[in-house]
Amino acid sequence: MNPKAEAETSGIATGAAARHVSLNERLIFEQSAPGKRGMDLPPLDVPAVDPAAVLGREFMREAVEGFPEVSEIEVLRHFTRLSTWNYAIDLGMYPLGSCTMKYNPRVNEHVARLDGLVNEHPLQPGELAQGCLRILHDLEQSLVAITGMDAATLEPAAGAHGEMTGLLMIRACLESRGNPRKKVLIPDSAHGTNPASAVMAGYEVQNIPSNTRGHVDKDRLRQAVTEDVAALMLTNPNTLGIFEDHVAEIAGILHERGALLYMDGANMNAFAGIARPGDFGVDVMHLNLHKTFSTPHGGGGPGSGPVLVKKILEPFLPVPVVVRKEGGRFVLEHNRPQSIGRVRAYCGNFGVLLRALAYILAYGPGIRQATEDAVLNANYIRKHLEGHFDLPYDLPTLHEVVFSDARQKPQGINTMDIAKRLIDYGFHPYTTAFPLIVPGALMIEPTESESKQECDRFIQAMRAIAAETETNPELVKTAPHSTRIGRLDEVTAARKPILRWKP
Repeated sequence: MNPKAEAETSGIATGAAARHVSLNERLIFEQSAPGKRGMDLPPLDVPAVDPAAVLGREFMREAVEGFPEVSEIEVLRHFTRLSTWNYAIDLGMYPLGSCTMKYNPRVNEHVARLDGLVNEHPLQPGELAQGCLRILHDLEQSLVAITGMDAATLEPAAGAHGEMTGLLMIRACLESRGNPRKKVLIPDSAHGTNPASAVMAGYEVQNIPSNTRGHVDKDRLRQAVTEDVAALMLTNPNTLGIFEDHVAEIAGILHERGALLYMDGANMNAFAGIARPGDFGVDVMHLNLHKTFSTPHGGGGPGSGPVLVKKILEPFLPVPVVVRKEGGRFVLEHNRPQSIGRVRAYCGNFGVLLRALAYILAYGPGIRQATEDAVLNANYIRKHLEGHFDLPYDLPTLHEVVFSDARQKPQGINTMDIAKRLIDYGFHPYTTAFPLIVPGALMIEPTESESKQECDRFIQAMRAIAAETETNPELVKTAPHSTRIGRLDEVTAARKPILRWKP
């Protein structure tokens, strides 16, 4: 066997482009060998019991088939090596538009791990949980003040869960008036989860198109708002990063005909501390705490999508509701006859809520500065990439900017090619092919976390890729080149997925 083939067989990447040894980590199951173990447990210091007698033999099994047997150092090295494959906010910029991948300050994590908080039990008596209940109350009041709304629930576990909760409250409110109505209007520039949330709440969905300026078409909206319409779900700023500056007029059109205005607050990072949705006619909205208030994002972990409402919807909030009694005592109030009921166990993801309050208290009025920096960064990148990529909507943008691949299409290059080439320059790709109203979209959102130097690095990389599409398009089409795993066959992966590992 020649040295190169032997190296490849052993999992070591070689060749002229290789600058260091790179181990292509095998599955933990493939490293298993019978008899290996990572630890020995001490002898029992309590009387032994027969598990089958306690649990029932029907719930027992002798062994876990295929369970890996590995040593401690193999486990340690396996997961450490896998971690080096990951891109993280601690490593560099996440320009994902719409996702708002901002940095989570470490003080938030420190506070969430304090012994007096991390070890609290959700079923302990309220008398022993006054500090936790105050945290929930104070966060609700902070979010109410920031948004200009009247009341809040912290139960929903994610933004889409918050959407459904808000729509269920709208349905309950309209039912109390005698007619829940049939439709929810959703602009084509809204977030993608909105239609699903509306359907889950029992409504039909009707699309409202954008006009040539990227705003909701008010004339089409007036025609669409009939006695069957329960609400409009408006993302503001919309997915183009454009603020719907006629939102108060939109609210008036809806209210005039008995419908309500739902605002998807996923993009609140674009105007927190500057404008308040409650002041321009919004009846109910949700917030994505990971996007605006710096809680952990992604990875399938716990999230939070609080819902803020005006007084007309307050009676329908999920139970329990945190209430402050005379003397400053906090209680969980369950007796609310018009409530839509529970939407989640306990009071939401407490550790996430705690991080959000820590962020708000640390920043205080500085939340406005974070907003201004996010908008400045997005417009700085926009200005320096204009002329290199097509800008389909040439209007002032806020926290994100949407380009298209129209200039690169003649060379046979699309947004996905550009995104994969960006990996070679050390950046996580931007959001590709979204929003859907922009063919071949490149959606970029730097957030306030990034310095001018980091934004400049990103701009240089994007300009270099734009130049490569002219001088060496094949380089872009076949990217990435510097990663452990090269270009994947996505079509085959989608059509013939391998969903089960077999030894």
